[in-house]
Amino acid sequence: MKRICVYCGSSYGKLPAYTEAAKALGKVLTDHGMGLVYGGASVGIMGVVADAVLENGGEVVGVIPQAIADKEIAHTGLTALKVVPNMHERKAMMAEYSDGFIALPGGLGTMEELFEVWTWAQLGFHNKPCGLLNVAGYYDHLNAFISHAVDQEYVKAAHQETLLVSTEPNDLIEQMANYKPAPGSKWIGRDDL
Repeated sequence: MKRICVYCGSSYGKLPAYTEAAKALGKVLTDHGMGLVYGGASVGIMGVVADAVLENGGEVVGVIPQAIADKEIAHTGLTALKVVPNMHERKAMMAEYSDGFIALPGGLGTMEELFEVWTWAQLGFHNKPCGLLNVAGYYDHLNAFISHAVDQEYVKAAHQETLLVSTEPNDLIEQMANYKPAPGSKWIGRDDL
């Protein structure tokens, strides 16, 4: 894996543990020779994870919609900053540039991005790993809800298992390196369209 896309909050959140996890993930990415793809902002834990990768000599590609860049929160010290017209193009470009996806704590946008890319994996649009860095129990209730959805037969257990979860960045990266798509899923690569 060359680059990992990280979805996360544009705020710092309530707990210092969120900031510390973003710093730790940035270091782990560079320790594994991986670059970062993220939302391009300089604020919140988005800025923290980008700065951690940069401080450790890694590559950072930010992808930000023009309307958000206009609010002067775009990170100006990145390896590359791609400014796109809208959120749809942002998410598509981030997915294209990435070999896997991790969600740190974040709000509605973080969850929407994670669920979209995880759904794409379920549908076979890509075969890249998706993971949650469950910092300080942030995603405990979400994991419980996903288990409930499996119990109610709206999500298959095999698909739940494709969402990798860990409390430690290094462990999550190792899980991603060893990731295998759900049995029976068919990846629809560009040559297959």
